Amino acid sequence: MPATRGLESGIGKTFSSLRTRNFRLFFFGQLVSNSGNWLTNIAITLLVLDRTGSGTAVGWLAACQYGPILLFSIYAGSLADRMSKRKLLYWTQSLEMAESIALAVLAFLPHTPIGLFFAVAAIGGCLLAADNPARRSFVREMVSTEQVSNAVTLYSSMVNLSRIAGPAIAGVLVTTLGFGWCFTIDAASYVVVIVALVMMRGSELHPTPRGPKGRGQVRAGIRYIVHTPELAVSFGMLVVIGLLSYNFNVTFPLFVEKGLHGTATQYTLLYSCFSVGAVIASFIVARRARVTLRTIVLSSGAFGITLLALGFVPNVPIGYVVAAIVGGFSISYMTATTALAQLRADPQMVGRVVAVQTVLQLGTTPIGGPLLGWVADLWGARLPIIIGGIAALATFAVAWFAGRRRLTTSPVAEQQHEAAA
Repeated sequence: MPATRGLESGIGKTFSSLRTRNFRLFFFGQLVSNSGNWLTNIAITLLVLDRTGSGTAVGWLAACQYGPILLFSIYAGSLADRMSKRKLLYWTQSLEMAESIALAVLAFLPHTPIGLFFAVAAIGGCLLAADNPARRSFVREMVSTEQVSNAVTLYSSMVNLSRIAGPAIAGVLVTTLGFGWCFTIDAASYVVVIVALVMMRGSELHPTPRGPKGRGQVRAGIRYIVHTPELAVSFGMLVVIGLLSYNFNVTFPLFVEKGLHGTATQYTLLYSCFSVGAVIASFIVARRARVTLRTIVLSSGAFGITLLALGFVPNVPIGYVVAAIVGGFSISYMTATTALAQLRADPQMVGRVVAVQTVLQLGTTPIGGPLLGWVADLWGARLPIIIGGIAALATFAVAWFAGRRRLTTSPVAEQQHEAAA
């Protein structure tokens, strides 16, 4: 049947990079580990909110978690360009397991000072700063050139799949067994990803050329981005969106518990709905043949509109529905930005380019997180969501009118065509 063959062809196109054994191992190992990570992210946020009742405290927790990315991630990207990403991941993933064990011990002990959780979160942020560029740039080494775009998008799908399972499980565990078990399960999940790394076949990897050693590598990476127009425009947009719109760890729990007067369980369910929308959108995006600056700009506009709508929902049930739509457009925007960054970058620069993207997406949280938490404490928990929507819309408007000439160019499509020729 033609319709059946078309469906099979569409499914095959969506999941094509999973035919590669090394990427398949990495994908499922990271799916388990990232689900565990979200157990920890949700649990430690709820723990701080439960003990302090302060939006500002939640913002400072986010600053501890992501501040090291702002300070160290670009240097870690330079390191990832100069050494084996697989070996680097052995170290970072093992140390992150130790961090989760430490959080579990602190949570099980009675009357642990809240400052110790902040300190361990900061250590985890340092590990994340080293791990993130290596993990994300390693994706392109597991698949052929023509599969990179699909692999990057499926990797984003995996991250969002983990956002469904992790928060949902956290909601159950926090209200039944307690915070400590969330951290314990997260620690155990790292075993899966480490085993997956061990099982990979080194002969089937596609290692990128090692970057040269020496001083000035970070500055060279930044200059490369500034002088590559597509990267400069998309990263300029990400500065604003990362700072004011992409602080979900801070804005969502405050919005549900203080803005909508919901419970911790309802917060985890809203985050899961957000992630369901993101997963559905990411599977649709995985079939996209072209990624252009226009894709990024239009996605940012849609993301801003839906985020603004979320800020005005009257109750939690409607919030679930709107959050799912926000999740869909947020992942459409972010995966397009990531795909353009990875495919447009020179192979010797990809680690540094991805590191800068990580800084702009997550490393701005130490500024935006406390700021939005403070705004929520003073003027209400809906306002940070509304600010995020306005920021994304303003970014869309500026990029659309200022960069109209570049919106239809597709360096990514050109590179894929050349690789296939």
